[in-house]
Amino acid sequence: MGRTLVIGDIHGSLLALQQILERAAVTKKDHLIFLGDYVDGWSQSPEVVEFLIQLKTTHNCTYIRGNHDDLLMQWLHTGQYNEQWFNHGGRITMERYNALTEDEKQLHILFLESLKDYYLDEDNRLFVHAGFTNLNGIHHEYFTRMFYWDRTLWETALALDASLSTEDPLYPKRFNNYSEVFIGHTPVTRIGQTVPVQKANIWNVDTGAAFMGPLTIMDADTKEYWQSEPVYTLYPDEAGRN
Repeated sequence: MGRTLVIGDIHGSLLALQQILERAAVTKKDHLIFLGDYVDGWSQSPEVVEFLIQLKTTHNCTYIRGNHDDLLMQWLHTGQYNEQWFNHGGRITMERYNALTEDEKQLHILFLESLKDYYLDEDNRLFVHAGFTNLNGIHHEYFTRMFYWDRTLWETALALDASLSTEDPLYPKRFNNYSEVFIGHTPVTRIGQTVPVQKANIWNVDTGAAFMGPLTIMDADTKEYWQSEPVYTLYPDEAGRN
């Protein structure tokens, strides 16, 4: 039986992605759950998407939607973009995608459209890019874009008194819906870490690959993890999102 392996935010770093798959000795028996943000940052966003498209033909992969993936899809559909996206990784992505043929772009649009908002496994473990806001969980979420934009789930976990019982009326009700929640979106480098961080039952696997950290793949059962080299060292002539 294979492992359930969770991959954090890639942000255009194909070299780092190839490193972690090799270092984790990934096999076709493993279930690979990608938490989103495949693009924006380093210069290989189209190559990352193409690699993921091909990987699914040989491996068991679940691809979750990140906010940067959604922003790219909107631009590819409409040609319109906002300055915030452009200045936070979108510029290099646009340049690279403008070099693709229309057929290549269409294949990537199909991939982006196929991304899942979340994945809930048989052990009641939730895998989602950012979080959710409804106290009763994902199936009651009114604002579905929060699956790839929310930061309050992680911020609440960071601020939570670790001594508080899960039965305490002050304990965040959202946390009790799932046995564990695996997220990306908000890099743990913001709290001075470069490894997966657990707060309550929330695991953050975004170890800052877009900035000065490595890319991470983690075994959801054992919590063993493997990392790339700090991604900026793999792209020495680029700035990423720094």
